[in-house]
Amino acid sequence: TITGCQILSLPTDNAMEGGAQQSSLWEPPEQDGGPGERDGGEGPPEVKRSQPLFIHGSSRQPPQEEPRASSLPSIPNPFPELCSPSNSPILSSPALGQGPPREGTSHVVKVFGEDGACRSLEASAGTTARQLCETLVRRTRALHDHSWALVELHQHLALERCLEDHESVVEVQSSWAPGADSRFVFRKNFAKYELFKSNASLFPEVMVSSCLEANKSMAHSELIQNFLNSGSCPEVQGFLQLREPGRKVWKRFHFSLRRSGLYYSTKGTSKDPRHLQYFADLTESNIYYVTQGKKLYGTPTEFGFCIKPHKVRSGVKGLKLLCSEDEQSRSCWMAAFRLFKYGMQLYRNYQQAQARLSQPPWIGPTPLRSVSDNALVAMDFSGCTGRVIENPSEVLTAALEEAQAWRKKTTHRYSLPTACHSSPLSAAIHRTQPWFHGRISREDTQQLIGRQGLVDGVFLVRESQRNPKGFVLSLCHLQRVKHYLILPSEEEGRLYFTMDDGQTRFADLIQLVEFHQINRGILPCKLRHYCTCVAL
Repeated sequence: TITGCQILSLPTDNAMEGGAQQSSLWEPPEQDGGPGERDGGEGPPEVKRSQPLFIHGSSRQPPQEEPRASSLPSIPNPFPELCSPSNSPILSSPALGQGPPREGTSHVVKVFGEDGACRSLEASAGTTARQLCETLVRRTRALHDHSWALVELHQHLALERCLEDHESVVEVQSSWAPGADSRFVFRKNFAKYELFKSNASLFPEVMVSSCLEANKSMAHSELIQNFLNSGSCPEVQGFLQLREPGRKVWKRFHFSLRRSGLYYSTKGTSKDPRHLQYFADLTESNIYYVTQGKKLYGTPTEFGFCIKPHKVRSGVKGLKLLCSEDEQSRSCWMAAFRLFKYGMQLYRNYQQAQARLSQPPWIGPTPLRSVSDNALVAMDFSGCTGRVIENPSEVLTAALEEAQAWRKKTTHRYSLPTACHSSPLSAAIHRTQPWFHGRISREDTQQLIGRQGLVDGVFLVRESQRNPKGFVLSLCHLQRVKHYLILPSEEEGRLYFTMDDGQTRFADLIQLVEFHQINRGILPCKLRHYCTCVAL
């Protein structure tokens, strides 16, 4: 039983995509005794917290709801033995979650955070994963970017996947088996659109047939265009471990992923049609990460994934379990599966996510800044009261003086810290930062970074388990998590932090992180994305 769930309202498609004003509300029915009053005066009826408001994106009146199953009269069944396996003597309408969701009705969707907290939202049948994420970003006051994702998690099967932005949340939820331990999780996924970035190396040349046939290296952008172009015929190929149905025996086969589906060869690497066996259909399946493969399925390596047909609702029977040799090959197979399955829709999702980030604060779903650049003015605070500088030449002079003062401040900041930096406040100020995760283990750190995306530059800072006074910077590079020890040191009564035996010194951990977000230093790459967990 989950307690403490809050119910929110979720905009429909028109409100989120078209930007229409929210103009009509469904209000709860009035209590007996007339409309509610505030402070003795007339006003709109007071809304209780336990009664959610359903927000519509258009000014038209909401359509009348169809009668629910609970409001339909029960009809006695004269032939209970011929009705259903349960031999129920009552005929009733199908329950919610069985069959496709009906348009015009609202559904309750429960979303969990990484801390296990739950929040319930009321959504229409057409609510997409992106709309739900944007609502949660606003409610949690998190920093808005396109890396927030909704993850479909089947705990009893150890399977999870990131929903695409255009997928219907209610439709996905209706495909779950009743009583199954399935849920939605709201968290970061930095690898969602990494395949569309020019510096990505998701597709090794030895695994893509178009690169092998051309006998030359192909640019990443050109390779993505081949995948998106329905007229081209790229193919991903390589060896995978296949689990035999009903047994924990794994065998190695050569697989080929094409637009028409996934195949494996019964004779070495032969692509002769006589030797190719049809394995899975892309349009009628989804691809999942296997999180506990060795424990639950006995996978040969930790890099397992699963193709789950839509008709399989619960249980292991019907799952197509595969295992790759390393993380790079697994990422390649899963990225190619998504490109073949969704095609240009996936690229449109990426373009829309980029466009939302470039919108001004007053148009975008959440303000990225408190003010715009056009609203900034030059001020003079040298006197008793501040004044706006209107003379352009005086504005230029003030800007030059400010730049010179900032240059001196920056030079002093990255020099050896002074005695005032050794105060207890500066030594503990890092605990307020979202990238600091306290005392978590090395294994939990690698799992957290792996869940939020094995992308170059994903990092977090934690306390060291071996050194009670030290810290550890955990950084992802080339799909592997590396750990760097940060040690405090004191010289002439001044405290500083270093990762290179004192050659580069920082007054606190915040200064260390900010420096490596701009400069690589001794690290293999700059710090780009910090792992964070929000409380729902």
